[in-house]
Amino acid sequence: MAERAALEELVKLQGERVRGLKQQKASAELIEEEVAKLLKLKAQLGPDESKQKFVLKTPKGTRDYSPRQMAVREKVFDVIIRCFKRHGAEVIDTPVFELKETLMGKYGEDSKLIYDLKDQGGELLSLRYDLTVPFARYLAMNKLTNIKRYHIAKVYRRDNPAMTRGRYREFYQCDFDIAGNFDPMIPDAECLKIMCEILSSLQIGDFLVKVNDRRILDGMFAICGVSDSKFRTICSSVDKLDKVSWEEVKNEMVGEKGLAPEVADRIGDYVQQHGGVSLVEQLLQDPKLSQSKQALEGLGDLKLLFEYLTLFGIDDKISFDLSLARGLDYYTGVIYEAVLLQTPAQAGEEPLGVGSVAAGGRYDGLVGMFDPKGRKVPCVGLSIGVERIFSIVEQRLEALEEKVRTTETQVLVASAQKKLLEERLKLVSELWDAGIKAELLYKKNPKLLNQLQYCEEAGIPLVAIIGEQELKDGVIKLRSVTSREEVDVRREDLVEEIKRRTGQPLCIC
Repeated sequence: MAERAALEELVKLQGERVRGLKQQKASAELIEEEVAKLLKLKAQLGPDESKQKFVLKTPKGTRDYSPRQMAVREKVFDVIIRCFKRHGAEVIDTPVFELKETLMGKYGEDSKLIYDLKDQGGELLSLRYDLTVPFARYLAMNKLTNIKRYHIAKVYRRDNPAMTRGRYREFYQCDFDIAGNFDPMIPDAECLKIMCEILSSLQIGDFLVKVNDRRILDGMFAICGVSDSKFRTICSSVDKLDKVSWEEVKNEMVGEKGLAPEVADRIGDYVQQHGGVSLVEQLLQDPKLSQSKQALEGLGDLKLLFEYLTLFGIDDKISFDLSLARGLDYYTGVIYEAVLLQTPAQAGEEPLGVGSVAAGGRYDGLVGMFDPKGRKVPCVGLSIGVERIFSIVEQRLEALEEKVRTTETQVLVASAQKKLLEERLKLVSELWDAGIKAELLYKKNPKLLNQLQYCEEAGIPLVAIIGEQELKDGVIKLRSVTSREEVDVRREDLVEEIKRRTGQPLCIC
């Protein structure tokens, strides 16, 4: 630093010398000679890194959220959490980073998207990729064999972000999972019921839940001639069928993954089928697929699942889709994914999926991977893709130009005359102590009009107005912002009147 300061002083002095020579109209040769010295000193000095232009931006794949956007998010979270609690779930939390070895080998080809952290203290760490693997680690570490839990938290993926479609590098997941040994398909059916309840409550449009079973996929791959070593990589290719054509998927399997063309064609005959319980029954009679024991187990469970879904009244929202593969390595049984449907352009056409908004499945072996004795805890769960849902809700509100309240303030304490700050402070304190959400303007003598305008802009429904006459009479003038009606309320009755008008319970028991 001292050396740089000395050079900066020399540059300053040399600059003054050059300017002086120019003012004195010295010879061109002398000026040129001194300018060359100045340039040499500047080259020695180099750029000042501390003064380089700093670009204010969020990192790639992340974003800030305004109060309006956060208000929308809180409403969405509220719908999801109320549903999870309605189904009897407890809540847990886990660290945002895990030991690297905890996460590795659990996500198939997507493992490359895990964010690794620099070693800061003898442990190799990574940011969590999802909430499922940390949950399995939590179960194994605490020797839990039975829990119904939900977890809402941020996860991180080193993916190519598509911000307009709700794909980020940092994003929230809302997970619900049931762990424990139970009779087949009852917890699985409840997870699908929860998924449908949430998506219906959010009113984001028509949706379809695709279901399949990893055992059906593995059995299908085996009878089609796929080697065991290629199961997961071919599974990953099939999982792209909702985004690209069968021809593109086939080219990837044959050209990039070395699958024989005739094997790919046999897979294509199966994975392009979708339907309901009738397709399950048809495949149970399939002469080739019925040779696979694990495929038959999967089909038997799906038939039972459809019985329970009918009882839950959601079978019309469910489609058995043989192309659904879910690329994560830890799934062992039923898998499912909810997609939003866009209205077809022509009558008679099938609705098109415009994006996944929820997914999940059964993972009976994941906890055993962490248990020293390999003890398995069967698990099934779902994850709501809230970022995509946020994007849809935000776009809808913008299109409708709908006003969104960003605060929950019930009443503004206002004054009609000057020199009433002390009375306003006393009243707002009384309201806060009584559990009322209240505000006041931070001015000694605000104009009444300005106070009323603030209420209209912020969507505050009530104004409690203090004036000299009101103080003498022991009342508060309570004004409705929308109707502009005013009534005098005795000061001791004000809290109850505000609660009555805003629908707040009169007591918290």
